[in-house]
Amino acid sequence: MDAYTRLTEVFPGLGVMELSPADEMPRGDGWAEAARLAAGGADLEAFLAWDDEQVLRDYGRKARPDVVASFALHRYAWPACLLFTLPWFLVRRVPRLPVEHVAFHRGLGRMAVRIGGFACLPDDPAAGLPGARVVPDEEALRAEVRTAVAEHLGPLLDGFGPRMRRRGRALWGMATDEIVEGLWYVAHLLGEEERAMRELELLLPGATKPYAGAAAFRELTGPNGESLPTRDRASCCMFYTLRPEDTCATCPRTCDADRVAKLTAGAAS
Repeated sequence: MDAYTRLTEVFPGLGVMELSPADEMPRGDGWAEAARLAAGGADLEAFLAWDDEQVLRDYGRKARPDVVASFALHRYAWPACLLFTLPWFLVRRVPRLPVEHVAFHRGLGRMAVRIGGFACLPDDPAAGLPGARVVPDEEALRAEVRTAVAEHLGPLLDGFGPRMRRRGRALWGMATDEIVEGLWYVAHLLGEEERAMRELELLLPGATKPYAGAAAFRELTGPNGESLPTRDRASCCMFYTLRPEDTCATCPRTCDADRVAKLTAGAAS
């Protein structure tokens, strides 16, 4: 999809390789198949070990096993959600990608996908292509996004959840945050942050099961009267367990005054 090419143009740290039906899913040499991560076992253990070693190397201390698992899921789910949200945002198409059709190479920042079908609107030039499923309107297309992401992430939440010591609503709150914050970040790089915030509010207004929470954007006022967009996360990333004094600007633990300080410092840098 053109959306994946656009992603790499603005965010070179993530590339998406589209596989044909005849191509095999890449294995070995650092590739992690999503289906194998969801199943647990040796593949998930190796994936978690990478984060365990990274935390020790970067922060000089061991993290709790549930924190390691939370970091590991985030590092998969953040780019994985973009596989769905960015085509929807840019070209109004929503691919269906069950876990069997995705692999991730964390070291290279690459994902391999096999798109079997996609949803689109009636006026899309691709509506007549094989695999296209036409839906009537924008709200129906938003429902396709929610369904496609849930189909993909659900098995992974089942696989990672016991390691994270989280269940149900807490896991789907994390999924909500990955959907919102991934697209919000990339849309900023694309120069379309405000549109993305509006679209995400419609996509995740709250009470859209299985997701927990909403996009939850709001505005703060900076020291010079400037508008500073923020949001309230539905879940905690657990980074505070490593550096209690260094929470992110959307963390439920971060008060508005500290958010303003972080956001204005970030803008200045």
